[in-house]
Parts: sequence; C-alpha cells; structure tokens
Amino acid sequence: MRKRLLVATAALIAVAVTLGWSPGRRYYRAGKMLSALSSSAQAAMPQDALIEEDLTVTGADGPFRARIYRLKGQTGGRGLIVAHGIHHEGMNERRMVPFARELARAGMVVLTPEMTDLADYRITRQGVSVIRDAAAHLSGRRDLVGDTRVGILGFSFAGGLSLVAAADPALAGHVAYVVSVGGHHDLGRVLRFLIRNQVETPAGLTPMQAHDYGLMVLLYGEVDHFAPEPDRGALRDSLRASLHQDRAAAVAAAARLTTDRGKQLWQLADTRKLQTLAPELEAMVSERGAELAALSPHGRLAAIHAPVYLVHGISDSVIPASETEWAGAELGKADHIALVSPLIEHVEVNRPAGLGDKLALLRFIAQML
Repeated sequence: MRKRLLVATAALIAVAVTLGWSPGRRYYRAGKMLSALSSSAQAAMPQDALIEEDLTVTGADGPFRARIYRLKGQTGGRGLIVAHGIHHEGMNERRMVPFARELARAGMVVLTPEMTDLADYRITRQGVSVIRDAAAHLSGRRDLVGDTRVGILGFSFAGGLSLVAAADPALAGHVAYVVSVGGHHDLGRVLRFLIRNQVETPAGLTPMQAHDYGLMVLLYGEVDHFAPEPDRGALRDSLRASLHQDRAAAVAAAARLTTDRGKQLWQLADTRKLQTLAPELEAMVSERGAELAALSPHGRLAAIHAPVYLVHGISDSVIPASETEWAGAELGKADHIALVSPLIEHVEVNRPAGLGDKLALLRFIAQML
C-alpha cells in the first residue's frame, strides 16, 4: 500500500501535541512536513545535524529492527514512535524516511520499528507487540528522551494497531498521545466493506466501491485457507510480486501453479475479479471473528489515558472514513480530535480541493504543533 501523504498530517499531529511553537512557526513546519511527505518526495540524505541509528530492540515476542532519528548532540527530546502501514519496504518506505527526518529536525526523537508481518501484507498481533515494545524501549532511553511518556503514530492498519497497543496496561503512564492516520476501528467491519462494497457507518449502510487492492491483500494473507497445498508457495509468490507491482515476477511465479484451483485463484486476482470469492471470504471473516476483534481498538479506547488524534480521508476506499466516526463516537467526551478531509486519499494528501478545505487541513495540523 502506498504511504499516502497524510502521513505528514499524522506527524504534524504528533509534533502538535508536544511542541510549543509560535503560530507562524507552526504553519511553516506544517507546510514543510506536508511537502516532505508528498507523493513525489524523495528520501534525500540527512543533513549533518541529524543522526540515524539502526538498532535491534528486544521485544517480548522476539527481537525486531528499528531506526532512531535525532538531532546530533540532542538529549532530553520528546519521543515519538512512527509505525509504518502495509508496505513491503517497511520502515524504509520512501515517504516514511523524509517524514521521520523532518520530525527529527523539529526536535523530536523518532523511532521507526520494523513490523515484518505488516511489511509482508499481513495484519497480525505482531504489529501490536512491536509498537508496544518500541514505545517501552524509547520510553526507557533516558539518554535521549526527557519524558518517559512518548507519542505513538500509526498509518493505515498500523493506526488501528497503535490504538490497541496504547490501550495495553503495559504502557500505562508511558503514552503521551496516540495518532491514527487512516486507521481502522473494527477490523472485521473493514474487511466486510472490502468484500461487500458497502460501508457500515454509524448512520447505517452506504454503498461504496472498495479498492481492489484490499481483496488482493486479504487473499494473500489467507492463501493456506483457499489454495491446495501444492500451489500455496507459487500462489503466495505471485500475489506478493503483484502487490510489489512486479508484473514479470508475478507471471513467472504463476507459471508454477499446477492445480485448477490455484490457477483459478491467480486468474481472479490478476483480472481483479476476486469479488467472485465473496461468499468464501465472508465465511472466513466470520470464522476469524475473535482474532479480528483482538486486532481492533473497538471497545478498548477507554483504556487509553492520553489524547487521541484521528485523521482520515473522506473518500478512503481501503479503510472507510466511517472508521474514524466510529472511533470518535466511542471516545465520546474523552480528550480527542478527529479530522475527515476531502484532500486525503487513504493516507496521502493528493486529492483536489477548494482553498477552504486546504486551509482547514493546514489549520488543523498547525493548531496541534
């Protein structure tokens, strides 16, 4: 999944909660970060003032890679975890890197953990564990951060997983704020949308065409459920290459398929006709109800004793904006701010909009800086 520019919005939100800049400075920084996270931004080399440290963090469920971005000679900074969404480049995604660097230039100590399951297009409990353990690690780095409470910011499905992690009792007293950018509130509800092309909103059902990418990711994660054993490796390889937008590799892997079922599944994926599998996909989602609930912030938000910031694109066709509405309704009068913007497409600010909408987004970001 592309790391949409709203990535910038999230960062701004994180900075917003922590930095006390003047209004002019805040608008300037907001513009800088949005520019850094544009779809055309390149991961330029860091300036001499920045230090980037690759490390391995020992987590409760095993070690994971991570990277810290900070100003040279900095001590006592404000810590922020930035969790990548579903993308094979993980913490090295080309918009994630300049985004983290801009945050570091703003004076934050940024830690970006690598979630191997999400980087492999699978939404699992590992994402929650890594985000939680990354926050605990940065909170304990008193050589770098001046407060044991750190911010957590997640994009796309990592936004929902960040909310789940923040509600974990293990992080009690260690979370400064949480930001979900285009994240889910109920994972099962999002998967049903991808299958049915129908959004379950707080006001009722609304028809909406889901992005066909979503069903490709869903099938990839459930290859063992759908494909005969002899074809599981080849089908998984072909789907992975397709998600990586490597057409030649996808076709080459598909040529190894030997069963009629395996070939049928690849043909449906390749021609974007996975909707044909809707009854089977629905049954699978129902079977996994308890697992999907464990990966959803639904019913857990009261356990987050820190400000929550929710940002979403109004026309998001992967995770509908209604997920932010549901989360906002659950939060009720708890400390939170939600923004649903017409400028945003999933987590990238690329859509056309009027001047008023543009100013509203910039003002929303700047007010939190």
